Amino acid sequence: MRMMKMTLAFAAVMMATVSYGQKKEEPKKALVLYYSQTTNTKKVAQEIASRLGADLEEVVAVKPYDGDFQATINRSMKERQEGVTPDIKPLKADLSKYDVIFLGYPIWFGTYAPPVATLLSQVDLSGKKVVPFCTFGSGGLEASIKDLAEKQPKAELLAGYGVRAARLDAMPKEVEQFLIASGFLKGTYTPLKDFGTQQPVSAEQSAIFDAAVGDYPMIHAKAKTVASRPIPGGTEYLFYAEDLPRGNAPQAPSAGQMQVYVTVLNGSAPVFTRVNR
Repeated sequence: MRMMKMTLAFAAVMMATVSYGQKKEEPKKALVLYYSQTTNTKKVAQEIASRLGADLEEVVAVKPYDGDFQATINRSMKERQEGVTPDIKPLKADLSKYDVIFLGYPIWFGTYAPPVATLLSQVDLSGKKVVPFCTFGSGGLEASIKDLAEKQPKAELLAGYGVRAARLDAMPKEVEQFLIASGFLKGTYTPLKDFGTQQPVSAEQSAIFDAAVGDYPMIHAKAKTVASRPIPGGTEYLFYAEDLPRGNAPQAPSAGQMQVYVTVLNGSAPVFTRVNR
């Protein structure tokens, strides 16, 4: 009888051990981590976090870039020349608890803003799925992703989302479609067709390009070739354009070629969505 009781007790301990060992780990949540100076990137971050039910945290510079546009440019240029990045406050989130990190930032000087450079030098995103998103005046998503890959080579970088600050009204719908297309949300998404072959621009297409970029002071270019594809409610164009000489040097050589994406929705004026230099 005593032996039977010991055997039953031993079996109970083993069952408890097996049950404990097979306990399921709680699924890890996504984190939306972002830096924002003017609240543009913050709005995108909040939209993503709201739609996914993800945690949200802001990267905060110890000494904020709180001057006007020119003051921010001057300080950032000085930091770049001196090879320094701004100090940031410690993160509250434990990154080890997250499998997916949405990393957001404004584009400064063609890449992510300096506080994000500081962040990337302090954290290890190895093995994590990283989804970049950014706001910009004209473009910079592709270049920033390339720089991000160099800083965090062991992270799994996924497709990113970028939006011009001038187009924030279109952002919520675009974010929804981006998250569905990327598999983070359930919903209906119709993949866009590939652009056709680049062809010399017609007079009508050249006018579309000029109308799209004409009010933006940082683009002074002439469209050379174009391809197009249908999108819901309109047409998207991919222009290859030649950057033109500026200022008092009309004979100076061209600054190079750029890709300019232009959308024309039915009944609306042409707008450019991003530039890839």
